[in-house]
Parts: sequence; C-alpha cells; structure tokens
Amino acid sequence: MYSPQRLATILMGAIMLFAGLVTAASNEDALHVQKVADDIYAVVGPFGNRSPENLGNNATFGFVVTDDGVVLVDSGGSYKGAQAIEALIQQVTHKPVKLVINSGGQDHRWLGNGYFKERGARIIASSAAVEDQRARHQEQLLTLGNLVGVEGMTGTDPVYADETFDESMRIDVGSKTFDLRKVGPAHTPGDILVSLPEQRVVFSGDVVYVGRMLGIMPHSNAKHWIDAFATMAALEPLSIIPGHGPPTDLEQARADSLAYLAFIRETVGTFMENGGDITQIGTLDQSRFAHLVDYATLKGRNAQQVYQEMEWE
Repeated sequence: MYSPQRLATILMGAIMLFAGLVTAASNEDALHVQKVADDIYAVVGPFGNRSPENLGNNATFGFVVTDDGVVLVDSGGSYKGAQAIEALIQQVTHKPVKLVINSGGQDHRWLGNGYFKERGARIIASSAAVEDQRARHQEQLLTLGNLVGVEGMTGTDPVYADETFDESMRIDVGSKTFDLRKVGPAHTPGDILVSLPEQRVVFSGDVVYVGRMLGIMPHSNAKHWIDAFATMAALEPLSIIPGHGPPTDLEQARADSLAYLAFIRETVGTFMENGGDITQIGTLDQSRFAHLVDYATLKGRNAQQVYQEMEWE
C-alpha cells in the first residue's frame, strides 16, 4: 500500500502528464520558431491541412534579423496568419518586418502580404509568382474560406509584390546579402530560392518538403522540379529551411524530396512504356515512401499528375 503522501505524488504526476498531453494536442496546429544560425530562424507550421486553428499557416516560413530590420520569407496564408507570424518574430526581436519575400504562388506564401504592407514592408516576388497568384487567387480564397472559415480569413485580400524580378535579384539589407533566384516551375510556376551565401543557408520554399510527401499539382512541373532541386544543391547549403517541415540538411532534403521526384517519374515512365493506362495508375507501388506524412492522400494524385505531364513530353 502507498502512503497518502506517495498517492498524492502519483496523482499529481498523472494530472501533470494529462495536462501536458492536452497542451500538446491543442498546440499541434501551432507555429513555433527554430533557430537555424545566428540571426536566421525558421517558423515551422503543422503538416495538416489548412484549418481555423492554423489560419492557413500549414507550412514553414522563416526570417532573418538584420541591422535594418527583419526580412521575412513568406507572409502566411491569411491576414490573421501573418499577424501570428509577426507575434513569433517579436519573441525574438522587436525590430519591424522591413521586407517580405514571397517564395512562390501557393496561398500560404503570399496571402498575408496585406498585413505587412499596411505596416510599411516592401514585398518582393518573381514575376512568374505574381502571375500565378493573380491567376489562382480566387480559387485560393474560396478554398481557404471553406477550410479556415470566414472569421479566420477576415481582412485577407490579395496584395501583390511591389517589386518583381524575372530570373535573379541580389538584395543587401543591413549587413546581410540575399540572393533570389527563380527556379520554377516546380511546385508552382514562380518558385524561388532565397539564399544567404555567406551563411550558406537556403530558404527553399516548396522546392523541398521534409517529413511530408510533396504535392504534384496541375500547376506543378515535376521534371523541372528536379532541375530546381539541382540548382539548390549546387549552392552547397549547410542548412535548408524547407517549404514544409523542420530545418534540415541537403542529405535529408534529397531523401524526402529529390528521391521521390526521381522515383515517381521513373516509375510512371516505366508504367507508360509497358502500356499502363491512367485508370490503373493507382496500382503503382510507392510504399518506399509510406513513412512520409500524407502519403496515402497524395500518392495516387501525384502519380496521375505525372502521367498527364509525361503524356505531353
């Protein structure tokens, strides 16, 4: 038999464990900051779908603190999502966001622009990303309205970059140098890399997914995506802040993103050479990548999209 004091200790431990589990469950949609290098941070969002809890921020973002203010890579999936990102930045520094760089045309890369524009930030994106944003903003807002809800999307309006570039751009902010290079079409037509050459850190946007299966969409180009990855790898980054998942290195990025892209194109190509019909595409064995989050949801759609892409090559 336990003494009353021992029983009380056990009971208190159980209560604290339960409270911890509840907190973890309630925070599974929460953003969190992870330091990557001096003055360079990732803002890591959840793997799940867009929701009222995450305000459309189901992705990874990042920021760099400079002498002249903060440079933010990707502004979030909504006005309130941008506000949530800013709140995390302020836990690290009280310097304002002076520059926002959109890494592509996906909703959570740019629909928070309006929040930061109101506060005086410059916004930069590739011209192809802005074209993609203009083409898909109504679809994106409709989808987010259904998933995030009217309240969560309050204040969200399409606000496009003030400055654009076609292929590359170099920016100095404070003592930091940023190299911007268009590598799309990959996940989206206007995907870019944002690199800090001195620190050998790359913000890859949706060129890299870590821990989660990447999504090949009608607006994606899987063949060119492999080329985009090669361009990033040639920079020899020490650290990569991916579009989804935690900060990583080149080895893990290759395993979770490049290996899958090469695999799905090779596998679908062989399937087509053997006379396989698109109606049978779901029979392809992709179980090598079953450990990735969203494998069951995305594997069939990815194979179908690659089949349709390769039909026109």
